[in-house]
Amino acid sequence: MPAIETAEIEIPIHEIATDEVEETPAAPVEVNLKRWYVVKVASGREESIKAAIERKVKIEAMEPFFGQIVIPVEKVRMIKKVKETKNGEKITKEKPYIKETKKFPGYLMAEVEFNAEILTLFRDVNGVGDFVGATGPGKPPPPMSELDVQRMLFGMLPGDDKNAAIKSTVVKLDFEKGDKVRIRDGAFANYEGEVKSISDPKDSGEAPKVTVEVQVLGRPVPIEMEYFQVDKI
Repeated sequence: MPAIETAEIEIPIHEIATDEVEETPAAPVEVNLKRWYVVKVASGREESIKAAIERKVKIEAMEPFFGQIVIPVEKVRMIKKVKETKNGEKITKEKPYIKETKKFPGYLMAEVEFNAEILTLFRDVNGVGDFVGATGPGKPPPPMSELDVQRMLFGMLPGDDKNAAIKSTVVKLDFEKGDKVRIRDGAFANYEGEVKSISDPKDSGEAPKVTVEVQVLGRPVPIEMEYFQVDKI
């Protein structure tokens, strides 16, 4: 049987298949160092100071250290008296509306990565006082806790339930228990009496009711009516 000749073939190392797969380096994890802080500012100028800080952040290219600034507000459902004419007769109705008020006048909530540059930026804005809790040079103020952030800014951050931030009906009465009042309309219009009680609303859609005691044929008669149906004498 004739011998079989064999030949050696050289294969470049880079062409040799292996089961090993090169691992792709993991992307660096971005750590968010921004925290919420309370900043004291001139009361009544919150909006203009907030805008000035935001402008300065852009001018000085400090966006990497800056998150957002919020003026904490709350929405309160109010009720006001509205006079209308119906069938030639003037009547008074209550009209609900939503009023937005500042929770903490003279303060802003700022989400920033606190450092010397951010501190200088804020202090250079006219009307800014200092970060609340700062104890001295080189010592950062304590950030707000997550619980405080949710409580103070509830309804104002992305994902919050906006309607949940609306408080119950608030009515400012110009009279109280024991005051003398005059009934404006209804069967006892122009009667004068004394406020005996003022009921609290049971839910956010109600307004307080007033019980007035009037004299009818020499006898005291308690009458319950809407708060807007009486005027203080």
